[in-house]
Amino acid sequence: MTRFQRALLAFTILAGSGLAALPASALSQITGEDGNVPPGREGIVAVPLPPVPGQPATTPDDGQPPVPPANEGGVPVAPNATAPAESPSGPIETAPGDDAVVPDEGAARAPTGDVPPIEIVYGDTDLPQPVRDLRAKLIEVARTGDIEKLRPYFQTGADPTVVSATMPDQDPVTTLKEASGDGEGVELLAILLETLEAGHVRLDPGGDNEIYVWPYFTQVDLGALSKPQLVQLFELVTAGDYQRMVANGSYDFYRVGISPEGRFEFFVDGD
Repeated sequence: MTRFQRALLAFTILAGSGLAALPASALSQITGEDGNVPPGREGIVAVPLPPVPGQPATTPDDGQPPVPPANEGGVPVAPNATAPAESPSGPIETAPGDDAVVPDEGAARAPTGDVPPIEIVYGDTDLPQPVRDLRAKLIEVARTGDIEKLRPYFQTGADPTVVSATMPDQDPVTTLKEASGDGEGVELLAILLETLEAGHVRLDPGGDNEIYVWPYFTQVDLGALSKPQLVQLFELVTAGDYQRMVANGSYDFYRVGISPEGRFEFFVDGD
């Protein structure tokens, strides 16, 4: 697999890390003795009412087993069973068991329960030296406002830096200029700066596709962000963007990827 393919794969994984919608549950149905659902009974569960306390059990006309007698609280009592001393007088409230997991309110979480929590890191103290050096150079270029100074850091050839999922063969500087609101790439440099100053995550540690990705929002449940984390997110996107991302289940704005060897793998947006 080429590095370009690896970069696209990493971008695809990032784009697909949103939460999947759970399927709706079907309603219960009653079936007759022949296994068919009686007309008009679809989606209805019938429970026979207990007899009046103190009255003997009766056998229904339809031949079904008799309903057992009830105690004073109206609760049916099984044969040879001892009735409780006090019958319930209202709805029973249940509490989570001792092993129930209650997530911290406002804590960012990984997109699925099968994935361990993602470690969010700020700054560059944990970064390998090549990654740290490239990040520092990209930040320095972004602050100049001259996107041409970014050109030396783009990978070219068979494994180019990905700046567009739809036009991989176009000159990267031209692509970023066209995507920038000002037409000169200054807006994209501001986004690059803000992205690299956000927290980051390390994906596939020690694996063939290991990569450092900014911002960490690509790997968390956006609906569970705390208010301080929302402030960080709103440095990159608007509240309207955030609401759309929550509805779609994933972060879809610009992200940066740098390999452990210090290669500029991608600077691209998308969902």
